[in-house]
Amino acid sequence: MAEPPHEHPASDTPGPTPTPGPAARPLNFIEQIIEQDIAHARWGLTGTTGLGTPRGVHTRFPPEPNGYLHIGHAKSICLNYSLAKKYHGRFNLRFDDTNPSKEEQRYVDGIKADVSWLTEPLGGGFAHGPHAGGLFLASSYFEQMEEFAKELIKKGKAYACQLTAEEVAARRGTPAVPATSPYRDRPPEESMRLFREMKAGKHPDGSLTLRARIDLASPNFNLRDPVMYRVLHAHHHSTADKWCIYPMYDWAHGIEDSLEQITHSICTLEFENHRPLYDWFIDAINEGRTPDGSGPWGTTIWHSRQVEFAKLQLTYTVLSKRNLLKMVQTGAVAGWDDPRMPTLCGIRRRGVPPEAIHLLCEDVGVTKFDSVIDIARFENATRTVLNKSAPRAMCVLDPLRVVIDNWPAGRVEDVEFVINPEDPSSGKRTLPFTGELFIEREDFMPEPSKGFHRLAPGAQVRLRWAYFITCTGFETGPDGKVNLVRCTYDPATRGGNAPPGADALTNKKVKGTLHWISAHHTITGHVRLFDRLFNAEAPGERTGNWADDLTPDSIKVCTGCKLDPILADAPVGQAFQFERLGYFTIDPDSRPGALLLNRTITLKESTPEKPKAAVRTYTPAEAAHELKIKQDKLPALIDAAGPAGFAERNPHHLTLDEVRALRQWLKANPPAKG
Repeated sequence: MAEPPHEHPASDTPGPTPTPGPAARPLNFIEQIIEQDIAHARWGLTGTTGLGTPRGVHTRFPPEPNGYLHIGHAKSICLNYSLAKKYHGRFNLRFDDTNPSKEEQRYVDGIKADVSWLTEPLGGGFAHGPHAGGLFLASSYFEQMEEFAKELIKKGKAYACQLTAEEVAARRGTPAVPATSPYRDRPPEESMRLFREMKAGKHPDGSLTLRARIDLASPNFNLRDPVMYRVLHAHHHSTADKWCIYPMYDWAHGIEDSLEQITHSICTLEFENHRPLYDWFIDAINEGRTPDGSGPWGTTIWHSRQVEFAKLQLTYTVLSKRNLLKMVQTGAVAGWDDPRMPTLCGIRRRGVPPEAIHLLCEDVGVTKFDSVIDIARFENATRTVLNKSAPRAMCVLDPLRVVIDNWPAGRVEDVEFVINPEDPSSGKRTLPFTGELFIEREDFMPEPSKGFHRLAPGAQVRLRWAYFITCTGFETGPDGKVNLVRCTYDPATRGGNAPPGADALTNKKVKGTLHWISAHHTITGHVRLFDRLFNAEAPGERTGNWADDLTPDSIKVCTGCKLDPILADAPVGQAFQFERLGYFTIDPDSRPGALLLNRTITLKESTPEKPKAAVRTYTPAEAAHELKIKQDKLPALIDAAGPAGFAERNPHHLTLDEVRALRQWLKANPPAKG
């Protein structure tokens, strides 16, 4: 191992730092810290050369493989990779696989795919490219962690504790009262024997732990003799049944960073109070060690620097892994990769490009202040990227047949179609135009309302890239619905261009432009339209249950859609802009002859009226629990405080407002004690 630094990481408060060259934006606070470290040549950093050596900034992304990654993780991935790239270093993907009871190989595989997808447009990833640091597993360090743990036992800095988790919690103390453990002064020899027995599988789950001996009276509860190891007999996805003791994250984290020679361990803000423990563990190991290895415990180990930043949180979004898992288990969504989910696999399936996430993260910035970002910023970032990259296509989701009566029989004319107006290099293609077309059903009204500027009897509209047409009549089916619209076209308007008007000076004007597809040159497929999964900015805030804020009918499947033939050969994941409709992406479930697309995002941000959320109701048992009274006391309370007519209700439920009113009544009229 290369020689580690001989000093503690410096204060988080950066001083004046050199900023070479012009900057596109001001340095964020982490970049300021890194540039200060470069200026002081900590870890031998130079910031200019040294790929694969301690001279380049070395970062890592350390997920636990107990679920799929979500949009909140994306900020950390982008930040860690971008810092390694900017400062000529390496980026590691490391799995914190220290809890086998919740971890699965499918999560490992999914996380690797998600991280690669997100970092590839940035120039590589953990596995390849100039900044690839490699793939690592915490479980591959278990032997070294065990040796360090034995070392701390011998130094009197760790002890075997036979308190259960419940007993530890009960003895945790308060800010004014220290925690306690009757095993704290156990001799190191006895703790060593018990620790070896733990590893040998001689003790059941939860019966023994190894705890760090730090400070039971510390105001930082993370330092009140935290658990380093617990007994857990569980099959591990990587090490099988080799281990029955597993390290806690706080113990493993700093050691993993040290062994990989991470320079800056970038964490989210919830780990800020854990940083003193992160440093304590490395300092405890380094006690008695020297840079040249002459100390009684050998050579000083690497001491990384932990830096915390604010995580990415979005409105209308739930990011808790536990709640995301519950959504999958209860059928609220179709799976982890449901396109409505905030998981990266769901976002990718919906068709959001990774560049949109990069743009969002750049827009949000890096700070130490927790905030919730309006989801519209993410949606707008998606539109911005797709507008520049997505080729255009003509597709009709709810088709209505149009016949052009004065079109020459059998004639097929190719009209020029601009592939992407935002990218002149994409060029043009042709689209067949015939005398029989499909338009959107909503683009025709037999009796137009005021302000309706699309097709109606006697009205003229422009067909995008083609001709002006005028409605001359329509036909209905047995159900009374319009099933055919008859029109004529103006040959002088080829290309959709307006010819001179009656005065021969000004161009003839039409207010409506419609998209269309030739009835004889189309393929049929299904299209899924998605709404936001939740209809509340903070799901669950109102009632305490996120499920109360799920958007009813957040997915709509359009069948029998008439699609541009160019989609037939498009690969899975290819995005298109459907003229006037939005951005759509080929779904992985598409098959030849059974095309399936997902709407990624609409063309413009919409501000529909928010649907009324379902009224939260309480059963008598739930109401009594909420009011902290016995259920048999509830009828008397309702008789005294309302609501009136409760006895006649079926079922006997109370609304949220009624429970609140009862709570206020109880507060003003507390029951007599005794």
